[in-house]
Amino acid sequence: MVDIKQLNTIDSDFWQQLEKVLAWDAVSDTAVADTVKNILAQVKTDGDQAVLEFSRRFDRVEAQSMADLEIPLSRTKAALDSIPDEQRQALQKAADRVRSYHEHQKQDSWTYTEADGTVLGQQITAIDRAGLYVPGGKAAYPSSVLMNAIPAKVAGVAELIMVVPTPDGEVNELVLAAAAIAGVDRIFTIGGAQAVAALAYGTESIPQVDKIVGPGNIYVATAKGMVFGTVGIDMIAGPSEILVICDGKTDPEWIAMDLFSQAEHDEDAQAILISQDADFLKQVKDAIDRLLPTMERESIIRTSLADRAAFIQVKDLDEAVEVSNYIAPEHLELSVEEPAAMAKKIRHAGAIFMGRYTAEAIGDYCAGPNHVLPTSRTARFSSPLGVYDFQKRSSLIQVSEQGSQTLGQIASVLARGEGLTGHARSAEYRLKD
Repeated sequence: MVDIKQLNTIDSDFWQQLEKVLAWDAVSDTAVADTVKNILAQVKTDGDQAVLEFSRRFDRVEAQSMADLEIPLSRTKAALDSIPDEQRQALQKAADRVRSYHEHQKQDSWTYTEADGTVLGQQITAIDRAGLYVPGGKAAYPSSVLMNAIPAKVAGVAELIMVVPTPDGEVNELVLAAAAIAGVDRIFTIGGAQAVAALAYGTESIPQVDKIVGPGNIYVATAKGMVFGTVGIDMIAGPSEILVICDGKTDPEWIAMDLFSQAEHDEDAQAILISQDADFLKQVKDAIDRLLPTMERESIIRTSLADRAAFIQVKDLDEAVEVSNYIAPEHLELSVEEPAAMAKKIRHAGAIFMGRYTAEAIGDYCAGPNHVLPTSRTARFSSPLGVYDFQKRSSLIQVSEQGSQTLGQIASVLARGEGLTGHARSAEYRLKD
């Protein structure tokens, strides 16, 4: 039995209860912050030597030089050739779908010409170099490689540098195979805050990147936050989340397993179910108690459900949408009769999975859309990782001689109104008497 929090919107303190359920402290403690700050400073000052020392200390690798920490691309090709056919085909099919989806996101430059000949527009260019952090060791996240690397390559990023720790020399073949498929350009077997620092500041062996993407532990997340501004970052991600809205007509075991699929990530992951049907909520709870003992990650799921899960009863599906928009979940399943109609009412969600047959897990691996999504209610103002995260926009302005007369006069008036006479005179010098 798992004791899952039960909330009901008719309760007078419902919104306060919901706030407590959603609360998650993403702030590093002082010890973590101080450790990361020290690592960043040392790598910035000492470059390769600091990276080597931290890698020996934290990952227990026996590297004598940075050359020992770089994996040649031939090694990734060998990994791709050596994994079982079933895994290779699955990786390739997933990569093809991810690439096809993200091709639709690619933006193009544009201009238009005004009547007086003035040309305005926008020029799209890719960032020059991106860094991809991939968790390593026993953890295997080839899907994360695909989801981060492929949009960068579709955007036109010239060089993609992947860092992946190999504690005790343990290399994951699936991750290397995914790197081969995704077109990663260089790979270094480093991790932690020192890897983030190397990408952000550059070392003698590792070139400085323009943006760092990819998930990591609290040290990696803290380091990304600290180097932001020197380089761009994708986001500071919190624990995984799933919110399911169900009308009570989906198999309860399907819903239970969907909740498990995110709860098994870690103990801080959050699974929430909303329904207007009290009996259905009970059926799902019974399914959870029945299925949980069969799960390989039972302990993690049990803790996640007990600490952070919630079942919310609403008066109707319109109220379910209201609650969902407040939560702004990372993953939102609409397991209802008319999911497309409901989706139009959703304003805040990282990804929306529509219909009874759309398991969120499919989105994690092979549907096509990116699985790097905003968490901790940040879907209120941010979006999934995509091609646009690796493209920049420059404004184009070419004022014609005729246009300079009209626009120069406007600029002059506004600049003098702000007391910036240098601005005003710059525009006025081009005005005809």
